[in-house]
Amino acid sequence: MCPICTVTVIAGLGISRALGIDDIVSAIWVGGLILSLSFITVAWVKKKWPKVDSRYYTIPTFVLMYLFVLIPLKLDHTIGIYKNTILGIDKIIFGIIIGSVALLLGSLGDKLQRRKFKKIFFPFQKVVFPVLLLIIASVIFFFLTKH
Repeated sequence: MCPICTVTVIAGLGISRALGIDDIVSAIWVGGLILSLSFITVAWVKKKWPKVDSRYYTIPTFVLMYLFVLIPLKLDHTIGIYKNTILGIDKIIFGIIIGSVALLLGSLGDKLQRRKFKKIFFPFQKVVFPVLLLIIASVIFFFLTKH
């Protein structure tokens, strides 16, 4: 996650707030983006340096990706706003968790379907499964947080 990406995330949250979109809905997509970029980075390192054991960099890569987003959000006071919580957790952190889980479940669902049926049902299925779960989570939390 580059600094420009982090600034873009902060700006995106600000714009979505101005449009009246709840932080949790925006953060769901941020969580999906962070997890996706983490997977892409790990795959890139594996391809670039195949002899390096992935046990040494996989978890640190994921942790750093989340920290590269969360620390600037905290320093910018985007996280930690009083009463901007759901179930006692900051809406942005909660949304990032939900988005990451949704993307992961979508990705695992695609892999499970491919393994079970030994075929792809439609083009871009690998993309559609995770994005569909992000959309479903967004719609659910949009209506749950709508005042």
